[in-house]
Amino acid sequence: MNVLIKNGLVVDPANDIDTVKDVYIGQGNILSVGMPPAAFKADKTIDAVGKIVCPGFIDLNISLREPGFEHKATIASETKAAISAGFTSVCCSPDTYPVLDTSAVAQLIIDKATSAAYAKVHPMGALTVGLKGEALSEMFALKKTGCIAVSQAPNNNISPRTLRLALQYASSFDLLVVLKPEDVGIRDEGVVHEGIISSRLGLNGIPVSAETVAIAQAIALAEETNSRVHLTGLSTLKGVAMLARAQYDGITITADVHAYQLHLTELDVGSFDANYHVSPPLRTGEARDALIAGVAQGVIQVSSGHRPHEPQAKQAPFTSTEEGISSLETTLPLMADLVASNVLDWKQLVNSLSTAPAEILGLDLGCLTTGFAADVIIFDPQASWVVNNNNWLSSGKNTPFWGQQMTGQVTHTLVNGELVFER
Repeated sequence: MNVLIKNGLVVDPANDIDTVKDVYIGQGNILSVGMPPAAFKADKTIDAVGKIVCPGFIDLNISLREPGFEHKATIASETKAAISAGFTSVCCSPDTYPVLDTSAVAQLIIDKATSAAYAKVHPMGALTVGLKGEALSEMFALKKTGCIAVSQAPNNNISPRTLRLALQYASSFDLLVVLKPEDVGIRDEGVVHEGIISSRLGLNGIPVSAETVAIAQAIALAEETNSRVHLTGLSTLKGVAMLARAQYDGITITADVHAYQLHLTELDVGSFDANYHVSPPLRTGEARDALIAGVAQGVIQVSSGHRPHEPQAKQAPFTSTEEGISSLETTLPLMADLVASNVLDWKQLVNSLSTAPAEILGLDLGCLTTGFAADVIIFDPQASWVVNNNNWLSSGKNTPFWGQQMTGQVTHTLVNGELVFER
């Protein structure tokens, strides 16, 4: 099907485009941006006047829950939510049941995602068997099946020796290794940021060093093993500085921050609302500002950190609840708010959510280059909506933004040139 998207503000950092142009799509690919291809005839025309047209977002960190935790969410429900939020590709974490440490589980996820026919799903295989941090997984078999990376997230219960061996092994297959930068020993029983709020509420705190020690270890081992390492879920001021220095020194290490960490701080936890119980914890206002600056400078990218839960998972005393926010559908408006505040511009937003993640993963996506897959979204930066049942597709409703007004909403999503979502 030939699709013409006309009159939209095209934002494509990879090709340095930030102006009103028409986008021509055919046979599942980008045919042209600007000039119409010879003899092009549109089967469908979308008028994007007043809207932004850009490459589809790529989520570096999402939990799809299936298999094993279908009472929380399914691949179908969350990939449908993903396309409504502008994410045309998602990388799913390996903390399923059974753990995503075999080709069989990887193939099951790929098959279910293909059957759902919403967003593209890129499984991340487990770095170690059962995510136990002991025996290394069969990484080559996982890669052959379709795993885009191997990961120990959302845990980091692995010794430095085993991690070093894992990085060496992954490097031999040119596999990206995704780690959560957290020293579980230092974290101990912590549930919130160690500071004035943890003291006031009488909750065990997680010190900054739980993150910085893990980052220092990852940087040292990435350099020594010459492996590709990505840290998912940065939360500290010092962490951003350490990463910036490592990148300046030429070490192949990247990172992302969950979008909600660019807005929320430890002060929000004061109500004991379990929807603010997240990992890594919400940190200080200074940390939040440093994370925003890191995104603006391109040091770190943005992921949703999407972890949907059933209602019961958050209905207990704060320390007994499960960590995480259902955050796919609030990522774009939260990022758009930073543009409205003149902290970011649209090119920086698209780069952090699409172009740079594609580069990190080694995917021919994240741009509107001729010949590349037409994974394209259109969103209205001025559209106002309320986070409620009428506008929410994820099975998980565990968000602190429930009932709040948001600005910025996807109107169309195309995957491989097919219109898979229209609001």
